[in-house]
Amino acid sequence: MLKIGDFTFKSRLLLGTGKYPNFDVQKQAVEVSGTEILTFTVRRMNIFEPSQPNFLEKLDLERYSLLPNTAGAKTAEEAVRHAKLAKASGLCDMVKVEVIGCDKTLLPDPVETLKATEELLKEGFTVLPYTSDDVVLARKLEELGAHAIMPGASPIGSGQGIINPLNLSFIIEQSNVPVIVDAGIGSPSDSALAMELGADGVLLNTAVSAAEDPVKMAEAMKLSIEAGRLGYEAGRIPKKRYATASSPMEGMSIG
Repeated sequence: MLKIGDFTFKSRLLLGTGKYPNFDVQKQAVEVSGTEILTFTVRRMNIFEPSQPNFLEKLDLERYSLLPNTAGAKTAEEAVRHAKLAKASGLCDMVKVEVIGCDKTLLPDPVETLKATEELLKEGFTVLPYTSDDVVLARKLEELGAHAIMPGASPIGSGQGIINPLNLSFIIEQSNVPVIVDAGIGSPSDSALAMELGADGVLLNTAVSAAEDPVKMAEAMKLSIEAGRLGYEAGRIPKKRYATASSPMEGMSIG
């Protein structure tokens, strides 16, 4: 079970709702993924552009917890404002804090992320900050009271997978709150690796929505996350320099 603050979920897959070819494909992908948490950018909500179609309109929202994110914010002040707008619209009190500090790499601004996290915690939100794979920053966010830590595997939407498994393992090792790997996942093997390292969950969007077949990819990601988690819980064998016979030779006679 994945526990984030006062919320408990069976699925460890968090799924984004953006960039699908159409709403029907989005609906099918969401359903086969088995996710219980849907994330989306507050700035894409109809409160900003009432004339635009509702990208959540085909989904049975009673089946899901919504995780609005503050993507597009470049300051803590903007992020806090977006989160409050989402809350005022009757959405879940969970929020993914995303404050971008570099337009080219889309890496998060550590200082503004800390500020936004601290302010939203004071406001009573369940806060999940998106961060780089900075071990010290992850610890400071947890010390502030963040309910989960969301380190990126690699730059947003890049599909590069986990480029720094060592730092990610350090973050997981030190954390007493869930660690949800976010950003840069490209394939089911990336998701499986994240879970094998001990992550508590994976957040995906582009890896599914931009796949040639988003529905099949959503199912593949679901299965890879389940398999990776089982593998982590089972405990893999240690790596060895030389071969070890799988069938012992002692006591065997040949002739």
